[in-house]
Amino acid sequence: MDDHRTKIAIVTGAGSGIGRAVAVELLRTGWSVTLAGRRAERLEETAALARAALADASPGADGEPAGKESTSLCVRTDVSRPEEVAALFAATRNHFGRLDLLFNNAGTFGPGGVPFEELPYEAWRHVIGTNLDGAFLCAQAAYRQMKEQDPQGGRIINNGSISAHTPRPRSAAYTATKHALTGLTKSLSLDGRPYRIVCGQIDIGNAATDMTSPMTTGALQANGEVAAEPVMDVGDVARTVRHMAELPLEANVQFATVLASGMPYVGRG
Repeated sequence: MDDHRTKIAIVTGAGSGIGRAVAVELLRTGWSVTLAGRRAERLEETAALARAALADASPGADGEPAGKESTSLCVRTDVSRPEEVAALFAATRNHFGRLDLLFNNAGTFGPGGVPFEELPYEAWRHVIGTNLDGAFLCAQAAYRQMKEQDPQGGRIINNGSISAHTPRPRSAAYTATKHALTGLTKSLSLDGRPYRIVCGQIDIGNAATDMTSPMTTGALQANGEVAAEPVMDVGDVARTVRHMAELPLEANVQFATVLASGMPYVGRG
């Protein structure tokens, strides 16, 4: 990091999966973090896991910054609702005073395995509302705050997905949002330059979470077969996000792809 004060982050979707892993990693290593998600009890569980990780860590171990005290703030938030996103960022500003990082992570896959011609419009809108509208609302709120604060600037990291590159079968809504996030990432990177606001994207494949657990027993492949797929430790994703987050604002990981090395993505699969 480029100075010695405690850095402040917002992590959306912090109650489970990748969001939880990233939030715990940041808190464990000296960040203060606002945990955002739809279920308050899951956010409190994440905060408790971070406290336990801090208690178990020896001073200065594994990159833990010395002399920094991390704290968490839990804010129940539905990122698809503009008024709740506004309340999330206001709470962060009032509690911590500034914002250095938004990990724009909240998302949903939607109904899995539904043929495109049978996908209900309501399901399409739900995925768009969470994955794309929610990412826009959070990024815009972060951008406004980072532009106005002193010192100016900050970093936004969008959770893209391997689906930002290529789809799985029967994933039209999810894949459409993740392709759109790539465009949002590029636009934010360009528009944020005058204000020291940088934006990158992490595209993740088969991190071991509750959402990906069915892949270890069988996932639909492009040829119509069902096959088990390898997964990777979600902690490896969290450490990658922290590396991206802790670069000085003069440097940026524009796109990072982190995936289980044996998954059917590269080559003919």
